[in-house]
Amino acid sequence: MAITDWPEAERPREKLLKQGASSLSNAELLAIFLRTGARGMTAVDLARQLLAHFGGLRSLLNADRQEFCQGHGLGAAKFAQLQAVLEMGRRHLQEGMERGEALTSAQSTRQYLMAMLRDQQQEQFACLFLDSQHRVISFEVLFFGTIDSASVYPREVVRRCMQLNAAAVIFAHNHPSGIAEPSQADERITTRLIGALALVDIRVLDHFIVGDGVLVSFAERGLL
Repeated sequence: MAITDWPEAERPREKLLKQGASSLSNAELLAIFLRTGARGMTAVDLARQLLAHFGGLRSLLNADRQEFCQGHGLGAAKFAQLQAVLEMGRRHLQEGMERGEALTSAQSTRQYLMAMLRDQQQEQFACLFLDSQHRVISFEVLFFGTIDSASVYPREVVRRCMQLNAAAVIFAHNHPSGIAEPSQADERITTRLIGALALVDIRVLDHFIVGDGVLVSFAERGLL
């Protein structure tokens, strides 16, 4: 039976319009994105098959082009559409972090850092530069690779802070393993950064570690 023959309340698009996107299952959301099914399959059936094949929605969204295009009913055009949707989502979050906006919501800051760093395949060390009113100046990834004293250079962080005239910073880096617990190396480099920035009167407000759906705050742990 085609989706158009389903009761109106069960059709994904109509359900979304009446009840909101949060009321839809992953398969229903994906079906709206796919728009059409395949031979003998509705878009919802195809969506369920794809979610089973990839092991869930997140794995599907994170698939590279080659892996994605191997999915039944998918191709380069769908991959391009999906990347555009994901980028729009990231930019939507980023609008709340644009220059001149004050950090008034801890939750929005966490959501932004999670969106930017959670699914990276290598460790990235980033900095949110703030002015004296805690308004955002810039968000930048400064270092790549294993985060330790050999790969994060305090002098480079200080130099960039001075260039941007930052008064405070929030650090964040991801653990590709998904485990967000701070390591001894994380604590050591944070201490070194705090000391280096204190010499030029720049405050470190927090250091977040981004794991698999988990974000740990050094400030909340009493590690600053």
